[in-house]
Amino acid sequence: MATLELVWDMDGTLLDSTVVVPAAFVAAVRELGGPSVGPEEVVASYSRGTPEVILAHLVGRELALDETEVYYRKLKDVEVAPYPGVAHVLGALRESGRAVAVFTGASSRAGARLLRAAGLDVDVLIGGDHVQRPKPAGDGLILAAEQLGVAPADLAYIGDSPLDLRAAAAAGSVSAAAAWGHQYDGAEPSDATLTRPEDALRLLRGDHDGERPAAGAV
Repeated sequence: MATLELVWDMDGTLLDSTVVVPAAFVAAVRELGGPSVGPEEVVASYSRGTPEVILAHLVGRELALDETEVYYRKLKDVEVAPYPGVAHVLGALRESGRAVAVFTGASSRAGARLLRAAGLDVDVLIGGDHVQRPKPAGDGLILAAEQLGVAPADLAYIGDSPLDLRAAAAAGSVSAAAAWGHQYDGAEPSDATLTRPEDALRLLRGDHDGERPAAGAV
């Protein structure tokens, strides 16, 4: 059975950012004079793309570059932690000579800031600003495969959101649902369902529940 390289989603998969990221958006929208929004509206907007795109949508108008900086200022001193078991699994990957790779819909700038705040180091970080199409398109995973030197079919993408699983299917990669994440939906099809981060290590052996999907554009 072929081995797989792992790529991780960030928010809701590696990091328990359920509160701090929506709160940063809510505070930024308020400071920019936008309408009153709640965390649920923020999360529902994640599929739109990078923080800059989401923020403009929530505020309801185009934003100047200095205005988008408001969101990053709100993130500056946030406290965020990895889910239990994440640090151990990432350490085990490194010990086995594997790269720690992340594809997040957030910008690479926001991703780097949040990962640093959580004390996690990664080898490959692909943000929504690195691809033309956001999830559920598979562009980010195709780019991750290029950087890892493997075919997209030799990747397993671990994420909590249906968008993550659909992106994996679009790229022709193995989809692994992170059932501990806040956007997990058990009704969304996936090749594997992981109940805890440590379960990801079995994917290294190509051990998953279903057949790999055929690659296709979204």
